[in-house]
This record gives sequence, C-alpha cells and structure tokens, in this order.
Amino acid sequence: MRHLNAFYIFNTVAHSSSYSQAASRLNITHGAVSKQIATLEDYLQQKLFVKRGRKMCLTKEGAILASYTNQAFDYLSSAVTRLEQEKQQCLNISCEPTLSMRWLMPRLTDFQDKFNTEIRLSTAGGNVDLASAGLSMAIRRNDFTVNSNYNIIDLGDEWVGPVLSPEYWRQIEGNLMYATLIHSDTRLNAWADWFREADVARPTPSKQRSFGHFYFSIQAAIDSLGTVVGSYPLIMDEVKRGNLIAPYGFIKSGYRYVLLTKNHCLEERETQFVNWLVEQFSFCSPDLNYRPA
Repeated sequence: MRHLNAFYIFNTVAHSSSYSQAASRLNITHGAVSKQIATLEDYLQQKLFVKRGRKMCLTKEGAILASYTNQAFDYLSSAVTRLEQEKQQCLNISCEPTLSMRWLMPRLTDFQDKFNTEIRLSTAGGNVDLASAGLSMAIRRNDFTVNSNYNIIDLGDEWVGPVLSPEYWRQIEGNLMYATLIHSDTRLNAWADWFREADVARPTPSKQRSFGHFYFSIQAAIDSLGTVVGSYPLIMDEVKRGNLIAPYGFIKSGYRYVLLTKNHCLEERETQFVNWLVEQFSFCSPDLNYRPA
C-alpha cells in the first residue's frame, strides 16, 4: 500500500492536539509530520486538517479517514499481540486492582494448571484501549462507557453490603449506628448508595474513615477499624474464612462485572479463559439466606 507511513503519522496526528504533540509521540520533527500530511493530502486530493488557533482540527474528510485508520492500526496491533502470544503461549489480561488481588490471583493457578497457559496480569480500572496496551482482554465493573468496538461478555451482577470483623461487630454491640464508616476514594458514593437502596437510616452524625484505595478499605475492615460496603467477589473469601461478616446481607448495586474482548473471533486460549472465567464468576452470588453466626 502506498504511503503507509503517512497514514500512520496521520492517525497519530488525528489523536493529538497539534503537529508538535504528534511529532513528540513519534519521535520525529514537526517538519517531518507536516511533510507526510501534505503528501497524504496530495495523494488523496482532500484537505484533512484545518488550523483553528493553535490546534489542528480534522476536516469532515479527515474525520472519515481517521475512523478507518484507527481501526486498521488497531487490527494490526492486535495481530502483532496475537503472534507474540502464539510464540509465548500467554494471555495478557487487565483487571481492576482490588478484584485482581482479592479474587482473581488466588484462582489463576487453577486455570494455568488446566490449560498450560501463562496469564500476564496487569491492574487498572475504567476505560481501556486493548490494542495500544497490548492486552487480550480486560475485566471491569461496567461503571463507564465501553468502546463500541469491543465485545462485552457479561459475568454477573455486583452484590454489595456492609462487612466488618466479628470482633468489631461485638464492639459496636451489633448496632450500625455506633460504627465507623470506612470510605474509599475510588468508590465515594458506596455508603450513600447502600443506605438509599437498603432503606436503612444513616447515622447522623456518623464517624468516618477514608482510604485512597478500595483494597485498603477492605483491609481496614478486616483489622476492625470500621465497616465498609464490600463488593461480594472482593470479600467472599474473607467471609468464608470468618474474617469478615455481613450482618445486613447483600443487595445488587446496579452494576455488573464484564469481560471486554476485541471484536474478532477468539483463539482457543482466549475461549478457554472466557469459559473458565464465566464459570468462576458463577460462584460469586451470595447466599441470600446468609446470616452471621
């Protein structure tokens, strides 16, 4: 294909605020970027960018082309990732940090033993660019708008409820009104949402304690520093061990856990992981008749 390098540079500029920013990303000069864009515009006989202030903005024709070049280079990146995985027999999976540490990692040995496939796990939450991150799939809570180019595989409802240590439950004499409410910066509305949905009166004033990450909030509850609204997969093992109890049970949060994959036919290893993950999540619904001992 003629001018493939120019198309690649165009795609980078289309996702940058200026030629200078694109040049920095590509590690080439501003002049080299301008020259390649001019070459492409001459080849296509179309104006692709227009300058507005300090920004280079796509024209209507440029926007149409960008939608296709973005897909094309995403597919190319996906192909390279798949070739690397074929060589290394591995899958690159992204998962939300606390879900990774509290739920997925303790179970990965089961998958690796069954299918002889290495899982390379990275942690992140929210939106994700699978292609640019070199990822096969991403496990997420669906609290953001998902890229329309991805397949969404449903894993199940998120169930939430206040959890605390048995010792702390005794300290507050089984009364939430005396409890310290633990918050996480990553789930700021967890308590407000739970009080509303569970139709439970909120203590006023209530004692508060905050942590920067959900993982620390759960650990604080285990250490009897208060009570936190826990998501069931993240605390289910600690409940089963008796380190945490859920005296108010669990309710649906309104969110779901999902697996995001690229929009292509899954290879055998990917299919094996999807099926295994769906099976594992099938055990992540709480016993609605649960009552702490």
